[in-house]
Amino acid sequence: KMAAAAGAAAGLWSEVNRCGQNGDFARALKSVNKILQINKDDVTALQCKVVCLIQNGNFKEALGIINTHTKVLTSDVIAFEKAYCEYRLNRIESALKTIQSASQQTDKLKELYGQVLYRLERYDDCLAAYRDLIRNSQDEYEEERKTNLSAVVAAQSTWEKVVPEDLGLREATYELCYNSACALIGQGKLNEAMKKLQKAEELCRQSLSEDSDVTEEDIEAELAIIHGQMAYIMQLQGRTEDALQLYNQIIKLKPTDVGLLAVIANNIITINKDQNVFDSKKKVKLTNAEGVEHKLSKKQLQAIEFNKALLAMYTNQADQCRKLSASLQSQSPEHLLPVLIQAAQLCREKQHAKAVGLLQDFADQHPANAAEIKLTMAQLKIAQGSVTKACMILRSIEELQHKPGMVSALVTMYSHEEDIDSAIEVFTQAIQWYQQHQASQTRGPKSPVHLSLIREAANFKLKHGRKKEAISDLEELWKQNPKDVHTLAQLISAYSLVDPEKAKVLSKHLPSSDTMSLKVDVDALENSHGATYVRKKAAKLTGDNQQKEQGQGEVKKKKKKKKGKLPKNYDPKVTPDPERWLPMRERSYYRGRKKGKKKDQVGKGTQGSTTTGSELDASRTASSPPTSPRPGSGAAVSAASNVIPPRHQKPAGAPATKKKQQQKKKKGAKGGW
Repeated sequence: KMAAAAGAAAGLWSEVNRCGQNGDFARALKSVNKILQINKDDVTALQCKVVCLIQNGNFKEALGIINTHTKVLTSDVIAFEKAYCEYRLNRIESALKTIQSASQQTDKLKELYGQVLYRLERYDDCLAAYRDLIRNSQDEYEEERKTNLSAVVAAQSTWEKVVPEDLGLREATYELCYNSACALIGQGKLNEAMKKLQKAEELCRQSLSEDSDVTEEDIEAELAIIHGQMAYIMQLQGRTEDALQLYNQIIKLKPTDVGLLAVIANNIITINKDQNVFDSKKKVKLTNAEGVEHKLSKKQLQAIEFNKALLAMYTNQADQCRKLSASLQSQSPEHLLPVLIQAAQLCREKQHAKAVGLLQDFADQHPANAAEIKLTMAQLKIAQGSVTKACMILRSIEELQHKPGMVSALVTMYSHEEDIDSAIEVFTQAIQWYQQHQASQTRGPKSPVHLSLIREAANFKLKHGRKKEAISDLEELWKQNPKDVHTLAQLISAYSLVDPEKAKVLSKHLPSSDTMSLKVDVDALENSHGATYVRKKAAKLTGDNQQKEQGQGEVKKKKKKKKGKLPKNYDPKVTPDPERWLPMRERSYYRGRKKGKKKDQVGKGTQGSTTTGSELDASRTASSPPTSPRPGSGAAVSAASNVIPPRHQKPAGAPATKKKQQQKKKKGAKGGW
């Protein structure tokens, strides 16, 4: 029986060997299981089973076998396989412990060690590990190691803002070009990075087009990550429309890399901001895909979570926003963004006082970040109209009190509140800070910033009538530059109100008129194009003015008072009628005209005027003559110029009436239809 078992085992081992060489690990696993039925503690068979399971992607089952046979499969025997299973199952800390506990550090373990350190974002240790591998290894995987080394340098530049060192690598592959571009992006060299990415795209197309089995869709899928980085550069450069178009093209390709999709979706959300929130809500689902947390760095994942909280705020999901921001704050207690998001949400809910209190508590708990928080608090106070309180908050930021920007902001705000004394105090404190700082370092001339502050302080005091207070500043400026005539003139002006004698003494330092006279060729200046134009214009204006004056004189001559014409029947002995300016019908002595005459029945008013509604009667025939409207009736009255003013009216008579009718006829004929 033992001989038969040994013979069967030998045949099975031959099958395992043949399947392993052919890459058929599924059949090899079946043969290994049969061997283990013969001897369940066969170390070699257990090792082969673990390898077959790893090759088939069954990492969890392989790790289970390793853990259940610890007595047989010791760490010396199976350390690499165990660490690799843990690495592929994203148990990175456990993989690191397994590697470090191995008694012998083989090349395979060192390679895996470098990968583990990269995933843990321990870039300095990772760089050292890959350098050691490249130095001590000579095989066909050297190009892959150099690619990994360049990836570590790119990560340092991007996430730790470390200036990358020149590794001296020949960028012959698109992976090396891509990593070099990422390092340049970390340094802010966007144009150079774009050129590197274009070169990487070209190399990628050349490399993949050599394989006849690779389709255009496969090439585009491989280029997706390069195009994604190009779009990111466009976004950083402010070309958001171009970036958005390229991002959407990548999403349409439906790449299998969930990490790439998550980053692109996050970047689109940042472009949308508080606009197009419906699109952002769809894109945020891509950031929640399974496995994303294992594909991205910690800072990338954190940025995605921040944007989720902001999107919740923009979509008025207050509870969700508070929940996400609180979670982020618990994960990163010293980070500014979570508390700023919470404060912004409170402001949207009109709870400004509560938002300021929240920011104040954070500033008290984290003094290192207090400056940025207090700036936000001051902004909220200004929005509420409490400018003085905002100034108090800003002045409490000691590390920024002397900065020119802070001084300018405070002085502007105090001036708006008409608190000139506080504004001058801000200048004084800033100048004193520079004096103390300079005294502790050097005894040389004052710094340009220091002198600029002194000059601004002096100008501010002079502008607001504080000449006496400006004297010390002006003297300091003149002392630093005795040739500054402008400062000397300001100083003399200030002393003239306080100490006239001192002003006279200082005025002796002013340059004489001879030294200040400019050597100017008067003839050349007068003959220049500009001077000619000015002379012509002046001459033209003078001529126009003279014409106007002459014209006005002529008008004055014409405006002679003429003797008024008197009526023909005027009698100087008779007192004029006091009601002569009123129409005849409105005079007190008017008694009306005699009835029964057709002449009197003609309607008064302009031609075409209508009668009142009370005079229209359906019982009358069409030929019945219209009656004249009575004084004060509702007849329509035209404002035509045919009505003769009262002072020009003549006594009623046949000749006048005929003449008037002739005038009306002429006018009617003139304006025919």
